[in-house]
Amino acid sequence: MLREATARDTESGRIANYYMKKGELVPDDIVIEIMEERLKRPDVNKGFILDGFPRNIAQARALDRILEKMGATIDIVLKINAGTDAIVNRLSLRRSCPKCGAVYHLKYNPPKNDELCDECGSRLIQREDDKEDIILYRLIVYEEQTHPIIERYERMGKVREISGEIGINKIQAEVRRVLRNLR
Repeated sequence: MLREATARDTESGRIANYYMKKGELVPDDIVIEIMEERLKRPDVNKGFILDGFPRNIAQARALDRILEKMGATIDIVLKINAGTDAIVNRLSLRRSCPKCGAVYHLKYNPPKNDELCDECGSRLIQREDDKEDIILYRLIVYEEQTHPIIERYERMGKVREISGEIGINKIQAEVRRVLRNLR
């Protein structure tokens, strides 16, 4: 949602982009504004998955208020566990196409031609927040600000955990299995 707001060149998106490029968390008021606007769209009526939100207790409380207005609740919180080395490997080797948005991983899903997009031929880029030093900084911020949310949702009995150190296809299968069990 933050990247979409950035791509649409909204005021909130420009502010969000400034922080994301530095690897910092976007201020709560901006994230919440973007989130609330997005959750008002009709395509969320049948359900939705949030990735990377909420990131702190203030955002979690804001999400509670937004969901209450919508008459919705959080069914589960999916925690994908992985060690620092695995996280750095997964993110730092990720490349994306600035033109069409295709995403690759240099080890697990490489492009056919050296760092060129298979879809449109554009040169792939590494996002600023996928550089190793910024990833390591984000992990420190996660421990300080985001981990307490997991504890909050654990007390509510909402957390389901899967390994993030298995293959991408296996992670996807585990996510689908957990979501199917919600029905």
